[in-house]
Amino acid sequence: MNTCDLCDLHGDRVRVIELPLRDYGGRIAFDGVVSTVRAHEDNSRVREAVAESGHGRVLVIDGGGSMRRAMLGDLLAAKAVENGWAGVVVIGAIRDSAAIGALELGVKALGTCPRKTDKHDRGERDVAVEIGGATVRPGDWLCADEDGVVVSDAVLR
Repeated sequence: MNTCDLCDLHGDRVRVIELPLRDYGGRIAFDGVVSTVRAHEDNSRVREAVAESGHGRVLVIDGGGSMRRAMLGDLLAAKAVENGWAGVVVIGAIRDSAAIGALELGVKALGTCPRKTDKHDRGERDVAVEIGGATVRPGDWLCADEDGVVVSDAVLR
């Protein structure tokens, strides 16, 4: 199932993230149950999340759209692959994009920035976030492909 078909078949049951996200991972299409991180220019909570077993989940990082610091780099992306995450959606920047592109992981982000984040142990995990006109909650289902990102309260096919 792709995002266009999901929108056509399920209408208001899907929420579209209306942002110009770009594909960076080695996997373009991915889906899974959502886990969230909300943090500004500090990826301490991202590091915690990808260190856990992903069980095919998708990590949605609300970095507030900041392009000043990268919330995900190649080491954390490789850890996500190792621990079974299906993908990462970053409302902000990533770095090490060439290395991330070689990984079997879906990664969407607003863009890139070579600067890493500061580590101040700040941020929140598994909270509802408002991104691109859509509410994304832990436990929601997310589907992403070359046409966009949609979210639903339940798995849709």
